[in-house]
Amino acid sequence: MEPGGNASVAIRVAYSTREEQVIIELSVPHGTTIQEAIQRSGILNRYPDIDLRRQGVGVFGQARALDYCPRTGDRIEIYRPLVLDPKEARRKRKKSI
Repeated sequence: MEPGGNASVAIRVAYSTREEQVIIELSVPHGTTIQEAIQRSGILNRYPDIDLRRQGVGVFGQARALDYCPRTGDRIEIYRPLVLDPKEARRKRKKSI
């Protein structure tokens, strides 16, 4: 249990597309993993193209594994795949100069 005896954890799940940003607030049982929290949020139904096996996840910009257990107040972020590898983007910019 969390300090103070709370049996649930208040968190947010965030996901952005090019058009919009969605933040879903929910309360999950203590010990819930990031993967379980994302599933409980319903965001996978809203955005069926999300593939948690390919896309990274994190908490406040820090990468986390799907089995990480979030704490009260955490914002779980689902990261979109990169459109272009950063190294390749730099090479293309350099060639065009």
